Amino acid sequence: MSLQAVAPLATVTAVSHLRVSTKEQAERDGDPEGYSIPAQRAANSRKAHSLGAVIVDEFVDRGESARSADREQLQRMLAYIQDKPVKYVIVHKVDRLARNRIDDVEISLALKNAGVTLVSASENIDETPSGILLHGIMSSIAEFYSRNLATEVVKGMSQKAKTGGTPGRAPIGYRNVMQNNDSGKPVRTVALDPTRAPLIAWAFEAYATGEWTLLKLATELEARGLTTVPTAKAPAKAVRRTQLHAILSNPYYKGVVTYRGVQYPNGRHDKLVDATTWARVQDVLASHRHGEKEREHPHYLRGSIFCGHCASRFIVTIARPRPGQEYPYFVCIGRHQKTTSCERRAAPISLVEELVEVEYARIRLAPEQRQAIQSAVEDYLDRRRDDSEQKVRSLTRQRQRLLDERGKLLQAHYSDAIPLDLLKRNKTGSGANATRSRDDSQPKPQRPPSRRKP
Repeated sequence: MSLQAVAPLATVTAVSHLRVSTKEQAERDGDPEGYSIPAQRAANSRKAHSLGAVIVDEFVDRGESARSADREQLQRMLAYIQDKPVKYVIVHKVDRLARNRIDDVEISLALKNAGVTLVSASENIDETPSGILLHGIMSSIAEFYSRNLATEVVKGMSQKAKTGGTPGRAPIGYRNVMQNNDSGKPVRTVALDPTRAPLIAWAFEAYATGEWTLLKLATELEARGLTTVPTAKAPAKAVRRTQLHAILSNPYYKGVVTYRGVQYPNGRHDKLVDATTWARVQDVLASHRHGEKEREHPHYLRGSIFCGHCASRFIVTIARPRPGQEYPYFVCIGRHQKTTSCERRAAPISLVEELVEVEYARIRLAPEQRQAIQSAVEDYLDRRRDDSEQKVRSLTRQRQRLLDERGKLLQAHYSDAIPLDLLKRNKTGSGANATRSRDDSQPKPQRPPSRRKP
């Protein structure tokens, strides 16, 4: 006989609450209900039959922990019993509802206010004094079990980290996998992600050069195909700047496992960056700790003047009150980025230049100091001049060599020693050919080559 046919004839109604703690339990062997939920359902049905009640609705928390009462199906059940005539709430065990005494008391009060009796299919829970006593004892045992289990998990994770294992989910660039150990027993371990690991390694090498900002590097990594690992709730996405900063700051990539604030340098996973490169990356990150800016305002006093209140650097900013109007100022970076309590206001650059000029006018050098500075400056300028002249001579020789090669190629072409199609194919591969214009690639009449320089 169907449930719909029986329910109207029954005078006693009940609802059933089922729960399993993990997604693995809920989806074991491809069955979305796993093994535990059908077993709980059968036990609850037998209990309802013994009470002469009919289960009119069922609420299932799949893969939800009882450490919190903020579970969707539990809250739906508590709302349901407020509006429907229900006599019993049947659970398989008390710990299916709650594993701490505070939540157990709140749920029990909600059931009592709705006029509903909590019934356990496995425990003798009822409204008698002995039943209430047993309920309290079982609730305390459930809380003890939950807290003790959490302590044991932390101990196990700490021991795993000490021996170089990876507690929890591995960061991007790695995968959590199951492998058989020497005894043939499957164990959880970490392996390199063949798609993402090379990109993460390249990111460290590139950023260590100091030639990339986080924003530009994140954009380049997106172009190269780096994405986050997709999950059941979130699809794969490009790695953003803040995520990239966390990646470059994570010592896991150099072989250090961190758990509960303690670092263990003997990680068993494969390293993606050596210690030297990782240290260079940290230096670059530290040098950009006040933020990376794509726009800069160069000024010859930048890096030479500091705030007299908080000793922070002065930076240049441009105020643009109206289109076409620009007013350059020096501002204290401590106040600008709110890293200090400095209250110094911005100063026009022209005023700062005048004050610096006045300050320099007060400086008096002894004759020997002046002579030493003059000699050092002249030596420096002489070296710069020699370097410049050497570069000019080198570039002049290179230009003349290219011109000579161009002339030889033209002579060979006009003498029919080099076919036109071969000359076209090699036009972009030779330095001499690279100097030719587009018109040079067209056939020309037979005439002596011009001796004019381009």
